[in-house]
Amino acid sequence: MNIIDIIEKKKYGSALEGKEIDYFVQGYSKGEIPDYQISALLMAIWCRGMNKEETAELTLSMVRSGKTIDLSKIKGIKVDKHSSGGVADTVSLPLVALVAANGVPVAKMSGRGLGHTGGTIDKLESIPGFKVEIPIDEFINIVNKVGGAIVAQSSELVIADKKMYALRDVTGTVDSIPLIASSIMSKKIASGADAIVLDVKVGKGAFMKKLNDARKLAKTMVEIGDSVGRETVAYITDMNQPLGDAIGNSIEVEEAVNVLNGKGGKRLVEVIKTLGGEMLYLGGKAKSSAEGKKMIENAIENGSGLKKFKEIIAAQGGNPEITEDFSLLPQPKFRIPVKAEEDGYIKEMETEEIGKLAAFLGAGRMKKGDKINLAVGIMLPKKVGDFVKKGEDIATILSDDREKGKEAAKELLKLIKFSKNPAKPLPLIYYKISKEGEEKLFNE
Repeated sequence: MNIIDIIEKKKYGSALEGKEIDYFVQGYSKGEIPDYQISALLMAIWCRGMNKEETAELTLSMVRSGKTIDLSKIKGIKVDKHSSGGVADTVSLPLVALVAANGVPVAKMSGRGLGHTGGTIDKLESIPGFKVEIPIDEFINIVNKVGGAIVAQSSELVIADKKMYALRDVTGTVDSIPLIASSIMSKKIASGADAIVLDVKVGKGAFMKKLNDARKLAKTMVEIGDSVGRETVAYITDMNQPLGDAIGNSIEVEEAVNVLNGKGGKRLVEVIKTLGGEMLYLGGKAKSSAEGKKMIENAIENGSGLKKFKEIIAAQGGNPEITEDFSLLPQPKFRIPVKAEEDGYIKEMETEEIGKLAAFLGAGRMKKGDKINLAVGIMLPKKVGDFVKKGEDIATILSDDREKGKEAAKELLKLIKFSKNPAKPLPLIYYKISKEGEEKLFNE
């Protein structure tokens, strides 16, 4: 067996066998196959695609390229959640606490932000003392003790994915559904969860811009999960506008606390309740996802979600007093209001560009390794369909540089489009996809 034959086979559209896939994945992971040959193979996969058997084999081979996490010492059914990335996607922080408060253990490994998307780990690092780098045994002990924990993904997991993703990024092969699906699912499987709930974003601020592409990706990931014995459910949610009101790091922690206090934005809370309800159902604590959703609502109303969030913060070395006093979180030097220049309805938002604008302020990374400013970002409480008056505050720029903040305020106005006529609010949740099939959840 050799890599040239495998490249040729895929180039002409033939399906690869499991042993051929394992040969190139393990060979590349060990440095035995050079970048230029894997680049050629990735482009052949981008052009020719992979069937579901190939994609499942690729996923499992990637899992075998690194260590795996054994969560068997954690009592109960472990349910994980993954988002495909977006803007103001402040879901994981309150979600983990709310699910754990209802008795389903959540041992979550998360990543850092890159480009226009925010990272859960960066947000948590804005909490004074919070430790995201924790040995596995301690991680498991925390989950058994308080019901949930969120840590940085181990660098020893899925070594092939790290190498292949870096190559995909510079060879124009990022947007291949089999490659995206295997990348995401290999990390979830290696992380040891028993069941997985996926939040697949679609729209201007998502990697999947078109609904049909998002459906294909969701279906592919559900098939992978089920093929390896992990019950997997995907929801396709809207990212044509920022999901929550906060785009940044410490301000997203504030927003998470507001959600747990019953003061969260409607769209953000609805996604949290939907995903949380599914997690409780898969975790065996609810008889249906609808019942699980009601249990999530109750955990917000009775304060048990907020109590659990404080316990998780304390267990990971953080200061739980931030939930009572936001001034303990990193604060920006300047808060610059963005005022509407005309009366009208918000018609459209350039969501990806808004995310990049937050990164320009210092809230995100444009390349791996960039240092971020935990205090800065954008508060944007207005949504598509809202009416605003001329001179009304529609957003606030949080910056440590006054001139940069003023520049961002001007740019933000260019990224929000207004109409004199009422604008229809955007759908929020488009589809639920599971092994039972596809369920449409919106009206066109």
